[in-house]
Amino acid sequence: MNGDSQITNEHIENNLAVRKILGERGIKPESLPALEDIKKVQRKLKVDEKKILKQTKKK
Repeated sequence: MNGDSQITNEHIENNLAVRKILGERGIKPESLPALEDIKKVQRKLKVDEKKILKQTKKK
């Protein structure tokens, strides 16, 4: 592929194909529940890790 227009068209065609397959399987991305924010998950993991380290040191 050469040029922005070819790449853009390929991108659009791929997205439409994926959306079609999802639709055939009864999956609508806009109706899926949102996942927890990655930053929140990372913060929670750090807090949990610190708690585990403190508990381990106490033993």
